Amino acid sequence: MIRILAVDDERPIAELLRLSLNRAGYECVCAYDGLEAANLIEKEAFDLILLDIMLPGIDGFELMDYIRSTNIPVIFLTAKNAISDRVKGLRMGAEDYMVKPFDVLELLARVEGVLRRHGKLQTSLKIGDLEINTLSMQVTRRGEEIPLTRKEYELLLLFARNVGVVLSKTTIYERVWGGEYPDNTRTVELHIQRMKKKVGWDDRIKPVYGMGYRLEG
Repeated sequence: MIRILAVDDERPIAELLRLSLNRAGYECVCAYDGLEAANLIEKEAFDLILLDIMLPGIDGFELMDYIRSTNIPVIFLTAKNAISDRVKGLRMGAEDYMVKPFDVLELLARVEGVLRRHGKLQTSLKIGDLEINTLSMQVTRRGEEIPLTRKEYELLLLFARNVGVVLSKTTIYERVWGGEYPDNTRTVELHIQRMKKKVGWDDRIKPVYGMGYRLEG
């Protein structure tokens, strides 16, 4: 399983990161200051680090100097939004730089992008008796392939990586079709209906009134 270290002294944000990443299929460990993070990095293996800058003791920029020697990719996740800070963070070797407050789904997309660039992204996801191979884009149940269209596959993968998260129609459309969600369309609903029937998730993907859809864990 992909292991991610979230370094943030604001515990509610750290907990949000932990829950969101765990639901997306990653293992997330939290550190609340720079020294604790450095100790964890020295003792344990991580595939990605989400790093705040304003930390007690050793700040994020100082910690980044240490992290560079480990070759662990880093995404800065911070309230510091000055261009000079962004440039400094990226020049220090960070893969990405996000400013708080952040959207969880955007963060997950950026995490996925960094992991993919470094060849660390999970190539297989298992949910119940369903297995999704993200390299071959094949979906199987007990070894038998389930034929899906490209959009149905992308919908399935989006839900599989966001178990328990409410996905709005706008978010689903943006992530699967790209662009802004058009008015007066039932594209999202129709594709979800077809996809969940094919994979046997009629009882697992639930509409959330006025908000969107959620895949139950």
